[in-house]
Amino acid sequence: MKEENEQDWTTVIKPKNKLLEVNLKEIWDYRDLLTLFVKRDIITSYKQTILGPLWWIIQPMMTVLMYMVVFGGIAGIPTEGVPQPLFYLGGVCMWQYFSDCLNKTSNTFLNNAGIFGKVYFPRLIMPIENVISNLMRFGIQLGLFAAVYVIYAIIGTDACPNWYLLFFPMLVVMLAGLALGFGIIISSMTTKYRDLQILFSFIVSLWMYATPIVYPLSQVKGKMVAGFDLYYIMHFNPVTPIIETFKYGALGAGEFIGWGWLAYSFVFMAVLIALGVIIFNKVQRTFMDTV
Repeated sequence: MKEENEQDWTTVIKPKNKLLEVNLKEIWDYRDLLTLFVKRDIITSYKQTILGPLWWIIQPMMTVLMYMVVFGGIAGIPTEGVPQPLFYLGGVCMWQYFSDCLNKTSNTFLNNAGIFGKVYFPRLIMPIENVISNLMRFGIQLGLFAAVYVIYAIIGTDACPNWYLLFFPMLVVMLAGLALGFGIIISSMTTKYRDLQILFSFIVSLWMYATPIVYPLSQVKGKMVAGFDLYYIMHFNPVTPIIETFKYGALGAGEFIGWGWLAYSFVFMAVLIALGVIIFNKVQRTFMDTV
């Protein structure tokens, strides 16, 4: 006979036995919480500021202006016949989305330690939320890119989109996946080694210059570093095929980097996310004792 004080539980919290285990159903069940976190990030990003979301437009514009002066004017780096504002703005939009997701995700454990210690919810919601909330900023900056594109189309320019632009959604997913994977790994490691956060911020700032953002990839052809062709070395940067494919599809600049390298970036992303989940699941069991 069933006792009167016995209850039927709707949710049972159990420790994860498998390091690669990801409960997608549980994450879906907490989708309302995920939505609230996304709204919180968007609202608080520029709360109590004068210009508010206009900074999402001002920042890339000022960055592009600086690149035009330094790299286009002083350094004289060509942009393959594409107007400098278009060339730089396309790269800046893609890179800023990647770097913003990466930097926010890499601080997941440290920034949310207070919440993690008080209430249970799937911990992976927090890094996923960072990737989703940055999409609004990315969308606004892409709108700016489209507006500048239309202006130059009216004036007359050699920039011309092609059918490779259809792969744009896949490229964004790959950027988000790379940022999520790298961010989760760094976030897990910084719970114990705080100085890695400083080192990682420095690496991200240098990473941009190892990616063809402010220069076309063709500019490094034939340049040797330690006996290796820098052009081919840069292909192993998983972000390079993504950026180059976007530029080629949107601007018609350069040449298509190849399906093999795009597949390399995709596989790299998948392995990175799997590794990130393994480390994340291992660290989250004890991270409250070390944070």
